[in-house]
Amino acid sequence: MSPRRTPAGRTLPALVATGLALTLASCSSEGQDTGIVVTTNILGDITEQIVGDQAEVTVLMRPDTDPHSFAISAQEAATLENASLVVHNGLGLEEGVAHNVTAAEEEGVPALEVGAGVDPLPYTSDESEGEPDPHFWTDPERVLTAIDLITENVVEEVPGVDADTVRANAEAYAAEVAELDTWMGGEFAALPEENRKLVTNHHVFGYLADRYGFEVIGAVIPSGTTLASPSTSDLKELSDAVAEAGVSAVFADSSQPDRLATVMAEEAGVEIDVIPLFTESLSAEGGGAETYLEMMRSNTEAITTGLSGE
Repeated sequence: MSPRRTPAGRTLPALVATGLALTLASCSSEGQDTGIVVTTNILGDITEQIVGDQAEVTVLMRPDTDPHSFAISAQEAATLENASLVVHNGLGLEEGVAHNVTAAEEEGVPALEVGAGVDPLPYTSDESEGEPDPHFWTDPERVLTAIDLITENVVEEVPGVDADTVRANAEAYAAEVAELDTWMGGEFAALPEENRKLVTNHHVFGYLADRYGFEVIGAVIPSGTTLASPSTSDLKELSDAVAEAGVSAVFADSSQPDRLATVMAEEAGVEIDVIPLFTESLSAEGGGAETYLEMMRSNTEAITTGLSGE
């Protein structure tokens, strides 16, 4: 008896075999190692510099995105749960994906909470006072600690990487970050001390202020997260502080609307520039902050120009 044929001319046994092969391939891919998965694009860039071509690095957060509010798809969640290593900022930064990271850890995936290992500072005022501040990357010295943490976790947890190559990559990149720190210190030192006063759209520059001797006057959103909202009295209180301090610029993240900062500046009754910075996300290609090093240099130039009083 000859095998029954389909209209396309293929035998039924052949179709069954093809379908079985596809099913097996699909099942095997579900548990496939997806390499290193990083939540934020700032840490993603740092991790890529360390890893080089030694392993695949998947970055979940898109450019020009708010780390507090971004979320991931079911497919990306599956990638997270099949990783050799998850690198996340932690300290409450990635509010929309924290449960995904927890789910991956419960599945046995090694996860590095970088922020917890860099001697985090607490917020010192407003709604988030006393809580750990996750925005450590504004201090390059702490990024050097982060480089060490990521390097050792990659060497220990990711199969197939060459430890010597990874450590050599990390050493070369750390030298660039140390050079950045020296340059930033020199640029900020040129600012008169009375001009080193910061107002931002939310509390994001505590580490930079601590590292380079700035005073944080306040934030338009009196919190460490962009998901909070200021009240009318909050804006009035900040505008009074800004007017009293003689601040010449308010810095707002480039990925966030600057309407509230503009309202506050108008409320203060003084001439204030609202200047965009790349505070929590790298930019898309051509945006001027495609890497961590570019972001920090761009921000340093914008801050020194904005506060120079020229």
